Amino acid sequence: MDSTTLFLVGLFLLVACAVLVGELFSRFGQAALVGQLLVGIVIGPTFLGSLLGFSSLATPFSGLQFLATFFILMTAGLAVTPQQIRSTGRPAALLGVAIFVAPFLTGTLVVHLLYPGLSIMTALFVSLTISITALPVLAIMLREFGLFRSRFGTVLMNTSLVNELAAVTVFAVLLRVQGNLGSPLLAVVTAVVTVALFLSSVLLVHMALVSLRRVRVWGRMAERFRETWRIPEAGFAVLMVVALGAALYSQFLGLTFLVGAFYAGILVTPESAGRRQHRTISLVFEAVTWGFFIPLFFALVGFGMDLRSLATSPATLLVFALLGAFAFLSKVAAGSLVARGLGWTRDESLGAGFLVSSRGAVELAMAVILLDQGIFSRTIYTVVAGVGLVTTFLAPIGSKPFVRSIPAERRKADEESANAPLEAWIPPPDF
Repeated sequence: MDSTTLFLVGLFLLVACAVLVGELFSRFGQAALVGQLLVGIVIGPTFLGSLLGFSSLATPFSGLQFLATFFILMTAGLAVTPQQIRSTGRPAALLGVAIFVAPFLTGTLVVHLLYPGLSIMTALFVSLTISITALPVLAIMLREFGLFRSRFGTVLMNTSLVNELAAVTVFAVLLRVQGNLGSPLLAVVTAVVTVALFLSSVLLVHMALVSLRRVRVWGRMAERFRETWRIPEAGFAVLMVVALGAALYSQFLGLTFLVGAFYAGILVTPESAGRRQHRTISLVFEAVTWGFFIPLFFALVGFGMDLRSLATSPATLLVFALLGAFAFLSKVAAGSLVARGLGWTRDESLGAGFLVSSRGAVELAMAVILLDQGIFSRTIYTVVAGVGLVTTFLAPIGSKPFVRSIPAERRKADEESANAPLEAWIPPPDF
């Protein structure tokens, strides 16, 4: 079989099986990404890869994974709007910071103890990747439990939003520090200034777009654009140019394209682009992303894992088990304790703790970048992806007994959240 045919066969099997198995898992109350990751593991080097002759596909697939990662982060950014950030209340902000900072700081120590040979920067990156709560996965679970429009669900969604924003920003700082070979203090200061410059640029562009729209200049420009531009789906083309420009800008600043893609999505809002135009662009983007790139991305993450590296010795398996247990329990503990301190009931607190323990695409995208840059070894990459797989599987199982007991008054829809469009929080398929 020639290389092109082998590539197409591998791609067909990954996408087709990821879509079908993901659908199957979602019907059993699990996030589709769990099934999609398992598809990649089975087709990859762990099980059938060598038998099917797919060992040589790692390099050809890397370009596809890069593109899929870009779309994943852009999609994550599109699910967040500055209005949602500004409207985040004190409970959600405290809870969001707690479930990121506590696992991140304590996780660095745990990772260093479990892997004494790792550098401090690598330990920080590992701890960061296991400290992120998956906003879309959380939304899916809340929807399944009938809590998506409730006050309880709204607070948890804002909590995950704060967590995700903090994680992406810290990731940008750490990457900038990693690339600076000078004084550690100077590296940190340079990284903070660089990230502040990037975020300020994003904020200024957003404010400019909103201002132009308020004085109706942007509306006239957009109408003129639609009348004169003859390329089909020109809005989608412009979105891609903006996203690629932001990715290039963040890459130039040493923050990697991941950060630029994420924050570029935040720039494209109904306020800046117009509600009708924003919806049109989102529909095209979602069709491409959810229909192809997301199943492909998770399948490729699984394909890049080699679970045989975890079975080299009982000690390696024990370390993986301990890190997975810490990643899961640290989120549950931090979320439950802070929620309890905010006056939530026991069931609400424990339910929130289990719900925020799920992982998703953002940390896996980070792991892909860190593997490509040589910061993560193949074994560490497999461990991080495996931890995400296990915690996402356990989150709905652990939370179910507690969220079912939440009082009826907490299930009532908050007026503001009830009027918000569903697409603002969750895309159609499972993340």
